[in-house]
Amino acid sequence: MLRTMTLATIAGLAFTAAALAAPATPAYVTAAVADAHRPATDVAVDAERKPAGLVVFTGVKPGDSVVDLMPGGGYFTRIFSKVVGLEGHVYAFQPTEQKVFFKGKPAPIKAVADDPEYKNVSVIEAPIDGFSVPAKVDVVWTSQNYHDLHNKLMGPADMAKLNKAIYDALKPGGVFIVLDHAAKAGTGTADTDTLHRIDPAAVKAEVEAAGFKLTGESDVLRNPADDHSLIVFDPKIRHHTDQFIFRFEKPKM
Repeated sequence: MLRTMTLATIAGLAFTAAALAAPATPAYVTAAVADAHRPATDVAVDAERKPAGLVVFTGVKPGDSVVDLMPGGGYFTRIFSKVVGLEGHVYAFQPTEQKVFFKGKPAPIKAVADDPEYKNVSVIEAPIDGFSVPAKVDVVWTSQNYHDLHNKLMGPADMAKLNKAIYDALKPGGVFIVLDHAAKAGTGTADTDTLHRIDPAAVKAEVEAAGFKLTGESDVLRNPADDHSLIVFDPKIRHHTDQFIFRFEKPKM
């Protein structure tokens, strides 16, 4: 009986410790994801993109300044806008190299910045090798785009120069979050243009070379069923690719 009670007690303590270890979702993150002004098309993919958990992982909080690098239609831009609030700011950096996708029309992110609901958002349009922001920021974020920087359309970008520019744009202790589709280990950047994937080890090496320290990883979007052989747009794997998320920190001076 004593042994049974002891095991039960230990199990209970282990459960409590696990519960305490799980990061709580702050109310400001929950509210940002529940924002009624988010487009229905964004909300429809929340289950697969898991925005609340990702924002918690970034550490973005009210009053922060954030760069959404290559923001696309603004899925995360809108969420960051609501999280940081009017005391914070979101810079959506839109590389001019991508204007070919817009067929002569304004970049979609401009509609977000023009919306009164997101008046703390401003768009910066410039060549990727000219990355800069008006003031030091707390977080630079890029989602499913880092691999594209290696492709012909983007120049390719001078990755050493870009990662150093991101490093310089951050405050001491600031973080650079990279989320992308995983390629097979050992492939480096060979699949960035064909499969739109990149070897996580290649990202680590490039970003750390700029002075960053890897301080966290999230498995929330990992999918062991993805064998990394298909292009990410293939219907067999689209929206279910194996994705890695790295948190790099600029050391505090």
